[in-house]
Amino acid sequence: MVRGLLRGHGGGHAPVSNLELFFDLVYVFAITQISLFVRAHLDFAGLAGAALLFLAVWWAWIYTTWATNWADPDTVPVRLMLIAAMLVSLVMATVLPHAFDGDSHALVFALAYCLLQLGRTGFMVWTMAEENPRGCRNLLRITLWFAASAPLWLAGALVSTRAAQFALWAAALLIEYSGPFAFFRVPGLGRSSPHDWDISGSHMAERAALFVLIGLGEAIVVTGGAFAAVVPDSAHILAFLACFAGSVLMWWIYFDVGAARGARHISRNAQAGRIARNAYTYLHMPIVASVVASAVADAMLMAAPAALASPALIAAHGGGLIGFLGGMTLFKRASSPQGYPPLSHLAGLVLLIALIGAAVITPMAAIRFAAVCCAVLLLVAVWEWGSFHGGWRERLARWRHALG
Repeated sequence: MVRGLLRGHGGGHAPVSNLELFFDLVYVFAITQISLFVRAHLDFAGLAGAALLFLAVWWAWIYTTWATNWADPDTVPVRLMLIAAMLVSLVMATVLPHAFDGDSHALVFALAYCLLQLGRTGFMVWTMAEENPRGCRNLLRITLWFAASAPLWLAGALVSTRAAQFALWAAALLIEYSGPFAFFRVPGLGRSSPHDWDISGSHMAERAALFVLIGLGEAIVVTGGAFAAVVPDSAHILAFLACFAGSVLMWWIYFDVGAARGARHISRNAQAGRIARNAYTYLHMPIVASVVASAVADAMLMAAPAALASPALIAAHGGGLIGFLGGMTLFKRASSPQGYPPLSHLAGLVLLIALIGAAVITPMAAIRFAAVCCAVLLLVAVWEWGSFHGGWRERLARWRHALG
């Protein structure tokens, strides 16, 4: 048995390797593919399919993040495993836009997904066999849970109707997503415990933050690409600025307080694995998904900024920001020492809901709707900054005095 394949961080700091960043490039492409899928299927069935595909992509990425938290990417076997996982993930992302087209793409997607999940976790069982027997049993349970869902993925790819395919794939994801909450209980092997998830909290926090950046990067690429393809009139310039401001404000709201405080919280907690399961494995899903929805909204806004805000734009932009602030509220509540949700985020949610209601009742221009959404995000960012950093009233008074 090959030894020395684990990081051995003992719950301390584990740096993100260059190979992990290289691995993420495939998921940059996967997020772009999901964005394209949504733009091509702006109906209820299409959005449901996009949500299912996003959940699969997120689950593939987050479990690889858990694996690299334990396994050392600088060792050759782990490096080869990650490269193989990259290749399989790339195949999965390539066929993603056609996963519900009722042809061979569905089978390729299902096979690639199952191969990735079973192959990676099976490799981790082998990796941990001698160095971490308790972790080996934990990964064996996880492997068996993926094995239980695999027949549903394959059956869904082979059925003749889209409704049956969606139902079977949704059932497969339901099994997989319930695994951590059930502590991967397996007859004869018992169940895992949070002590089996002896991770590096700082590594998990940094990896999740990087995935948020992937989503924000998609919004920047969409905005820049759309602006480069049009004649820069006043409407498109304003839309361009609104899209950019929205991305910047989402970055600010996540990274100014949330990312740093979350990293400190998980690094100092004795049950880092439980926090990683709740705050990063689950609560980051709505955050990243909402950032992707905002990228879709940016594309729609840049296409027709002077037109009335369509129901699809209102749902993608307003609904996306509600999902983002809602996810950030839960995440920051989980990482807050007092366990309180930020009042600024709750106020922002109320304002966004009111704005969507107003836009539905009284049609408004798309650019105006986007601008008001940005104003709500700005209010949340400034409010939280002042509340968290403290002394803001005194600073404002000194600035006012300095300006005469």
